Amino acid sequence: MRRMTLAVAAAIALAAAAQPAAAEKLRIAGNFAVDHSSSKAMEIFRKELEAQSGGDVTAELFPAMQLGGAKENVDQVRSGAIFATWIGIAYLSRTVKELEAVSLPFIFDDRGAAFRVIDGKVGNLLNAKLADKGYVALGYMELGSRNVTNNVRPIKTLDDFKGLKIRLQPNETHLETFRAMGANPVSMGIKEVYSALQQGVLDGQENPFSIIATRRFNEVQKHLSDSGHFFDFIIVVANKKKYDGLSDKQKAAVKAAMDKAVAWQRAKAEEEDTQSRKLLVERGMTFTPIPAETRAALRKATAGVVETVKKRLGANLVDAVLAAAQK
Repeated sequence: MRRMTLAVAAAIALAAAAQPAAAEKLRIAGNFAVDHSSSKAMEIFRKELEAQSGGDVTAELFPAMQLGGAKENVDQVRSGAIFATWIGIAYLSRTVKELEAVSLPFIFDDRGAAFRVIDGKVGNLLNAKLADKGYVALGYMELGSRNVTNNVRPIKTLDDFKGLKIRLQPNETHLETFRAMGANPVSMGIKEVYSALQQGVLDGQENPFSIIATRRFNEVQKHLSDSGHFFDFIIVVANKKKYDGLSDKQKAAVKAAMDKAVAWQRAKAEEEDTQSRKLLVERGMTFTPIPAETRAALRKATAGVVETVKKRLGANLVDAVLAAAQK
């Protein structure tokens, strides 16, 4: 009987060893609309991840605030409730304040300069700061150049910003910039913005053209500008402990899949930017381009913000951002 029991136990052990290990499923949430390029890029990531890993690791996606807004998603990643999130980088700046260094006003002449900064030495420094707080940066997509909309007047001069109650992301550098421009900035989660604009609680908001279009802010806003005061990134950030728990092969599959998704999204975002502005005008918004002299006045009015950020974050990091942006 004892020999029979041992034989059965051995047979069970062999059968268990022969079974393939259960696939690792990564739960990933985001607050961007399903039709935004970042959400579409994450679908590319999902499919590519399964192909790269042979099904050993898969992703389950929850876009469009299905698991809450950006703040909730950040908290869920930090606690390990979900594996990762894709969000505007500003939503991590209160946890990792150094991220504000890439949120300085009017420092990027074009998207090429912005990605030169985030893909180089500065990006590595920020990734190290994220790791210190328990996060792993998997990739940086384009959120884009941010532009002001409002219901009061077209933006033609610096004075036109004065007194406007404008919604911004929870980023101290962003808020300081709009105070310097004479506006009245209000930090607010994106899911509340449409109704706040509709009810007149806010005069306006600022976002890339693609977000203004996918959020249908044109329905509750009249005036559109190309202020381009910040260039913004979407970060895909994971829980470090969960990421470190993946095998080397699984990590390689995650990286390869994310690299492909990010490359696709960056190219798509550039195309989407132009198309979205055209669409907003077709939907009835009045577009007023910012004159060159006004842009120069905005740069001058916000120059002091850079010095303030240097004091808060350290001159070395800010100077590294400025040097990389100007190469």
